[in-house]
Amino acid sequence: MRLTIRVRPGSASTAVGGRYGDGDVLAVRVRAKAVDGRATEATLRALADAFGVSRADVALVSGAHGRTKVVEILGDAAALKHRLGELLGDPAG
Repeated sequence: MRLTIRVRPGSASTAVGGRYGDGDVLAVRVRAKAVDGRATEATLRALADAFGVSRADVALVSGAHGRTKVVEILGDAAALKHRLGELLGDPAG
């Protein structure tokens, strides 16, 4: 599954969930600062944990140097879609 995320580096805690803006952009907060790719790596690890997949199943597609990123998550499509709905706050999940 490919999805767009918005990262907030330097946050007080790491968390995945909620929407950024009006669309289906998933908000991700990470403690790591945006220095030398640390925030990006922390983001990919947080996504792996949130979706219940290994870190190797999460790949950055675009946005290495920006806060808006596109990632690819490998796994059971139906389960990933359901979990995304939960993380975005959709009532049906």
